Amino acid sequence: MFSLHVSGAKTTDSNRHKDLHLKVRAPIAAICQWFLTRPRPVKRVISLSVDVFAVCFALWLAFSLRLSTLFIPPSHQWWLFPAAVLLALPVFIKFGLYRAVIRYIGMDAIWAIIRAVLLFTLLFMALVLFAGPLAGVVPRTVFGINAILLLILTGGTRLLARWVFTRSSDVKRLNLRSRRHIPPVIIYGAGHAGAQLAAMLKMSNQLNPVAFIDDAPSLHKQVINGIVVHPFENLAALMDKYRVRDVLLAMPSLSRSARNEIIERLESYPVHVRTLPDFIDLAEGRISVSDIREVDIADLLGREPVAPQQDLLEANIRDKVVMVTGAGGSIGSELCRQIVRLSPRCLILFEINEFALYNIEQELRQTISDDALVVILGSVLDQARLNKVCRRFSVNTIYHAAAYKHVPMVEKNIREGLRNNVFGTLNCAQSAIECGVETFVLISTDKAVRPTNTMGASKRMAELVLQGLAADKQAHSHTRFTMVRFGNVLDSSGSVVPLFRQQIASGGPVTVTHPEIIRYFMTIPEAATLVIQAGALGQGGDVFVLDMGTPVKIVDLARRMIHLSGFTVRDSKHPDGDIEIIFTGLRHGEKLYEELLIGDNDTPTVHPKIMTANERIIPWDELGTILQDLEKAVIEDDYQAVRQLLCDHVDGYQPQCDIEDWLRPD
Repeated sequence: MFSLHVSGAKTTDSNRHKDLHLKVRAPIAAICQWFLTRPRPVKRVISLSVDVFAVCFALWLAFSLRLSTLFIPPSHQWWLFPAAVLLALPVFIKFGLYRAVIRYIGMDAIWAIIRAVLLFTLLFMALVLFAGPLAGVVPRTVFGINAILLLILTGGTRLLARWVFTRSSDVKRLNLRSRRHIPPVIIYGAGHAGAQLAAMLKMSNQLNPVAFIDDAPSLHKQVINGIVVHPFENLAALMDKYRVRDVLLAMPSLSRSARNEIIERLESYPVHVRTLPDFIDLAEGRISVSDIREVDIADLLGREPVAPQQDLLEANIRDKVVMVTGAGGSIGSELCRQIVRLSPRCLILFEINEFALYNIEQELRQTISDDALVVILGSVLDQARLNKVCRRFSVNTIYHAAAYKHVPMVEKNIREGLRNNVFGTLNCAQSAIECGVETFVLISTDKAVRPTNTMGASKRMAELVLQGLAADKQAHSHTRFTMVRFGNVLDSSGSVVPLFRQQIASGGPVTVTHPEIIRYFMTIPEAATLVIQAGALGQGGDVFVLDMGTPVKIVDLARRMIHLSGFTVRDSKHPDGDIEIIFTGLRHGEKLYEELLIGDNDTPTVHPKIMTANERIIPWDELGTILQDLEKAVIEDDYQAVRQLLCDHVDGYQPQCDIEDWLRPD
């Protein structure tokens, strides 16, 4: 009973002390809040007023310390005080002392104050020496003492204000915590980015940083922003102690492979892993809470992009008129983003989807002049419109990204899939020839290799069209046709990644078609960069394939995404898991794995990630007849004839769905 009574008394005293502490600091917090809510001009006037007082007081105190008495200026020296103010304020303004946000003041601002005070001191010395008898006797040591005092006052008041604002923010955080729970987080990475992130989180009141994790032994047990740095081995204990469900990766400059290793280490822990953007995306080292995002799927792959070759990037774009068909799609829009950075004379966006075209136009208007961006709403099936656009703007380069790429969708809509993918490509190619376009680049797919679906077969037919035209020198004089073939791109429309994210967010289940299905993956920006470079390598009729790295098991990708979202997989071994993975079976036309080459005859190029495929070409005279027969069969909805034509002329085509499925009405 006695021990319980003492413990209760201690708790009561502690609570009373805390309440008293908060009552004392509450008025200070209120004053700080009043100041922080003032308009910027009012804050600057207050800062100027404080500095006016500091300049006058520092000068008076310098005289007093030098003369060892309370200094009362004689009548001929009173003018020194307003003169010092009129001299100091322009110098302070010039050095940006009133542009810095006091709450975030750092060493850069302190260095600016030091330089401003030194310059003011030199100018004030020159003014007094120039004034001569008007200034009276001013001991030279006064200038040095004045400089030290002014530095202490101007720098000290700002640091004091920062400390007060920070402490008032702590009071606000304590009050908030009394009303609601702020989720605790652990920050992985105790470097500059981690320290900045911790400071921002403390100010934001959205997340509560409770510990740092870092692999550098020299940082262990160090304290940064009031937070202790721990080794990775302490993570489990820290999670239990603070009930942490979130880990924030604060290593923006780390390579993808190194980041992937850290993510793999975190996979076994039930935590939601989020990260900061790449280092180049952090403007001037500033980090905000909104910069925190989900782990980039590219980090899970650990794939390091190869630095682009600038001459290849610019060859078909700089000072040229460039047109992108399908400009609003995943690949098309990224091509447009990269093209505008390469200074084209004009960029033409050709797109059938009005909303997609509007979105990419609004985005690009921020970075390119109005007269250098042309927006065309149209279909690649309208050759007259293609001809008119190419002639009107004297197009030099076409990137043909317009295509239907969703395998099950095209399988159910064969007519439109073939018309758009095959004959849309033919229309664009013929327009390029008629209008003297220099370079034509087709965005192809790995599904064109030994296809098992209509979409893949249609893309291989599109490749054959360009190869046939390129081989027929009489059909054109100078248009270079190039095809670039690659696999899946992360976060594109129809990709499994956004689908998995949506399913995880809704609590599952996560759907995978087959436990053994594998795919090649590449980021959209890397794919677009390689497409542009491959287009510059082409001599005519080239089929380029991109090095997609190591294929990924889709079920493994799903598991990693579940783990990094802070959940566990529910299966027979873990019946109490959070999210289940279910297998739905392969869809019509879907393969367990994709290939990039029909044969084994690939040739390296000057770029380490781009190879040339050497494959069978159908002469244009023969191909023209095949295309006529295919068009007639498509128009007449004769899908049996369509299938037979594709089976006869597309190498390795083995349709998986029954002919009855083909005969369904589109």
